[in-house]
Amino acid sequence: MKMTIKETASSGVLIVLGSVVMGLGYALFLIPHHFVPGGVSGVAIIVNSLSRFPVGTLILILNIPIFVLGAKIMGRESAVRSLVGLFISSFCIDLFNEVIGLPSATDNPILAAIYGGVLLGLGLGLVFRGRSSTGGSDILGQILNKRFGLSIGMSIMLIDFFIISASGFVYRKLEAPLYGYLVLFVSTKVIDMVLEGMSFTKLVFITSTRIAEIQEFILKTLDRSGTALKSRSLFLNREGETILTVISPKQLMELRAFIKKTDPDAFVIVNDTYAVLGRGFKAPHVS
Repeated sequence: MKMTIKETASSGVLIVLGSVVMGLGYALFLIPHHFVPGGVSGVAIIVNSLSRFPVGTLILILNIPIFVLGAKIMGRESAVRSLVGLFISSFCIDLFNEVIGLPSATDNPILAAIYGGVLLGLGLGLVFRGRSSTGGSDILGQILNKRFGLSIGMSIMLIDFFIISASGFVYRKLEAPLYGYLVLFVSTKVIDMVLEGMSFTKLVFITSTRIAEIQEFILKTLDRSGTALKSRSLFLNREGETILTVISPKQLMELRAFIKKTDPDAFVIVNDTYAVLGRGFKAPHVS
């Protein structure tokens, strides 16, 4: 879908802001400690630690063949947006690390891994919200998916695992990949938060032989509604009902206590919910 002028401007702001945050994360935490977060940037940090070649420039150079290989898979508009994100983010990394020369924000490697992961995830999340990317693993994942049938998620995970693990052999330190996995974990969680928002509601599925009592508790005590779905137990081959409701974390504790007292054998499934539209709920804005 083609973007309007307003959408294009909003996308540009998010890409620039995300690139600045990423650049700070690399300059203040990741590069000084030689932490490898996976992907092309991880390779660039490894090469930088051995040769002092600028990380941002390396990321740009290493991504060129990847973009050439993935151009047909990505499509023209997506490729252009990703190239913009790649150029701006690479520029910001070298601006803060090479031109301005920001010093390391901490000598503590744990803090560096955590805060580096937070800034990296926040920056990438904003870039993704701007409908762009910084190349690397996501494009390689699409290529592997098309060529070998691997899922994109599995492909990206394998690429990141291999690159992070390789840092242990290069640096000859077992701790090196451990810090890299920590950075990857934190950044992935932050990306999800930026893209999906914080979860303030819980989606609950309840299957019980005492549905009527549980239903009344939800309606009268919790002042929430829900949906009763016809269901059939596969094990008992018995018809019944399953309640689907959305409640707050505090109400979940009350509901669990009531169900445990009313029907200890009830089957309950709880999921995080990120966007709820309807009376009593205000959904987070996700573009």
